[in-house]
Amino acid sequence: MSDVHKKWFYLILLSLIWGTSYILIKKGLRGFTPFQLGAIRILISSALFLIIGGKTLRNIGKNEWKWVIISGLIGSFIPVFLFAFAQTQIDSSIASILNSLVPLFTIIVGYFYFRTTFKGRQLLGVLTGLGGAVLLILIGSTMNPGQNYWYALLVVVATIGYAFNANIIKTKLSELTPLTIAVGNFSVMFIPAIFILYFSGVTDPEVLNGNFFYSSFGAIIVLAALSTCVAKVMFNRLIQLSSAVFSVSITYLIPIVGIFWGLMDGEPFEMQQFLAASLIILGVYLINREKIKKPTKV
Repeated sequence: MSDVHKKWFYLILLSLIWGTSYILIKKGLRGFTPFQLGAIRILISSALFLIIGGKTLRNIGKNEWKWVIISGLIGSFIPVFLFAFAQTQIDSSIASILNSLVPLFTIIVGYFYFRTTFKGRQLLGVLTGLGGAVLLILIGSTMNPGQNYWYALLVVVATIGYAFNANIIKTKLSELTPLTIAVGNFSVMFIPAIFILYFSGVTDPEVLNGNFFYSSFGAIIVLAALSTCVAKVMFNRLIQLSSAVFSVSITYLIPIVGIFWGLMDGEPFEMQQFLAASLIILGVYLINREKIKKPTKV
């Protein structure tokens, strides 16, 4: 398979994997609490990463460990629980759309905290995307009065964490390989996850003997193995095979998969929500669109 075919293969497969994450979280919450789901997901992912690349931990220097820990907390540990809590009140399809805010917040965080610059077109993209997110939340709260759409802000906070993490990796951990960073991230999350799971009541008979215990546990295993471990390695490979602009195209495809699974599971999705979601995607497009260079006259 040529590199051209490989990059398209990875792009489509990653979209399917990450787009399916939100429905898997929803299924996992049928048998577990958000704390239990998050802790189990982290523990499984940590174990797999340590088995795959535990030896790479020796490559992390003393000065880099601080940033590895911060990266792990705000880029993986906290967002895992935020998404789980958010989806107790909002639909999985809405969560997948709001996750598209990551490129927008990456621009904002990079400018204010890491002194990176952005163009006027990108500023327009940020404002357009944020406007779409606000509309999506307001429309959703009106259409679903039984759901508490304040919980959608938890997803927004998670995307801000992802944005900080992206900038930290770019500016502070550029000397480490993606696998080393991932293994380091999850190695520091292992112990806290054990404590959270222990005090979460996961051993209560109501949980262990619940009707959805096995199906929910299976959903979490798939979520941890595919969406966290396999997808991270595949995305790193996609970046190596293609350009950064091509790689972020996944941002446009994930919500499509998330909405599809939501509709299949009976979640409502109206035209007003589609229009608001389109504003978010348009904002992401404006941020990542490269200006076409005119040929130089000889």
